[in-house]
Amino acid sequence: MQALVKSWSSDKESGFLDNGGGPDILVLKSELIGCHYLKVGANVEFECHLEMKNLCAKKVKLVRQKAEHRSQKGENRKLKKSPFGVMT
Repeated sequence: MQALVKSWSSDKESGFLDNGGGPDILVLKSELIGCHYLKVGANVEFECHLEMKNLCAKKVKLVRQKAEHRSQKGENRKLKKSPFGVMT
């Protein structure tokens, strides 16, 4: 699944993921892969488990979107054509 980080508390080393209209999903620092904390608004990928009547995120990873943004930005850029031997 994927969701946005709704809140993160460094003191408690935990936070919550937005679950649309449903209950928020608890995420613990111990379940983060490749990072030590989450920023509010970050997009994450995870497995959702039910533990003691609460939804908990497991194997939480950040979804990298910068690579997509760069490729889209490059596609929209127009290259200047210059005659042979002229440096611009």
